Amino acid sequence: MLELRAGFGIGVLTSLVRIEGRPLGLIASNPAHLGGAIDRDAADKTARFLQLCDAFGLPVVSLCDTPGFMVGPDAERTATVRHFARLFVTGANLRVPLVSLVLRKAYGLGAMAMMGGSTRAPVATAAWPSGEFGGMGLEGAVRLGYRKELAAIADPAERTRAFEARVAELYERGKAVNTAAALEIDAVIDPAGSRDWILAPLQGCPAPRPGHRPFVDTW
Repeated sequence: MLELRAGFGIGVLTSLVRIEGRPLGLIASNPAHLGGAIDRDAADKTARFLQLCDAFGLPVVSLCDTPGFMVGPDAERTATVRHFARLFVTGANLRVPLVSLVLRKAYGLGAMAMMGGSTRAPVATAAWPSGEFGGMGLEGAVRLGYRKELAAIADPAERTRAFEARVAELYERGKAVNTAAALEIDAVIDPAGSRDWILAPLQGCPAPRPGHRPFVDTW
């Protein structure tokens, strides 16, 4: 494993790796920074790394554990949405195969960006049993989606119980096994079998020859 740009955009790790001798590009969420959320620099770093892999014909492995993109006034002051868009456009136009493995959190647009656009964009998408899926952080989803219902409950204790019940419902629905049962992902796998699972879909999916992408961004 050779990590590139280790000191920049640390919310996502970008590395050149070999698995059983096969050279691959690896992107991996870093939950030790912002809980794994993707900020502006991480989006730029990841987009350029995907270009690099595409230019040199390296299949990409994505290890996803993210609550999504960073949002809010502080993020928006630096045109963050424009930088996020770069990651989406690059990922959606990869010609090399992408394999995605969800380790824990896969929430919102950040998770979609880590997977090339959706859970169905990679040649294969799986999760560990610890995987969680949702359109956004589940507590925030309940606060926004059930704001009126919760506000209508006068008793604070009862309101808290209703909130927790809704959150528990979303966690149950978003479990990896339930997501796989709805065919949103291909499988839930034993973490010990991750290497074999990553390589299996790549056997019949050779990467394009280097040269179809004429350049890689310099920044």
